[in-house]
Amino acid sequence: MESRPDIIDSLIKLGLSLNESRVYLKIVDFGSSKAGKLAKAVGIERSSCYQALNSLVNKGLVSYAVVGKTKFFQATSPKRILESIKEQEEMAKAIIPELYERHKYKKKEGQVRLFKGIKGVKSVLMDIIREGRVNRIFGGEGQLGDRLPTFKRIFVNELKKNRIRIKELIRNDREDDLNFNREVRLFPGKVKSPVVTNIFGDKIAMIIWTDEPEAIIIENKEAAASYRSIFDFMWNKAKK
Repeated sequence: MESRPDIIDSLIKLGLSLNESRVYLKIVDFGSSKAGKLAKAVGIERSSCYQALNSLVNKGLVSYAVVGKTKFFQATSPKRILESIKEQEEMAKAIIPELYERHKYKKKEGQVRLFKGIKGVKSVLMDIIREGRVNRIFGGEGQLGDRLPTFKRIFVNELKKNRIRIKELIRNDREDDLNFNREVRLFPGKVKSPVVTNIFGDKIAMIIWTDEPEAIIIENKEAAASYRSIFDFMWNKAKK
């Protein structure tokens, strides 16, 4: 069976190397196999295949049996991938309190942070979940749903779960996607902008939806209060 690129990409994002992902999928397909057959099927050197196999064995994704002097490799239950993630999550939970204390100790007031790429944007949006109770938004053109539809569903679910209110100002001629709970008010405007501004807690987050998106977080109590005042003024003047 030919390996779909999206499966390979997902396995890589879950922590496997390219060779590990390709070898693992071939083992899943074959059931039980020798390293030489796997190397030939994947199209890599036998030494590279052994290196990938040893790593997969250490990760608990592959086991082997010795018949005579030959090793036959086979995949453990695919659920082992989930179990491994849960183990990593437990390890992360164990060290987060200390890391959080160190982070607070070194944190500076009035800092400006820059983020690049899709992962950077996701990090900024998840900061809204962690820090916000009310998120005020203007400048949105539906970019999140267009660019990251899967992540948008996750993000919206987290907003609901954490009971975060959304207040958004949008252009009155924009075709809006009203598929999650939020308060919306309309203002006249024709100019579209790639910049979406979020105001939450003591932070202002600006997401710039260019080909490679970027984001800026300004963490400053006075600046956030000023932006909130401007937003609330516009909100009170806008149409429901």
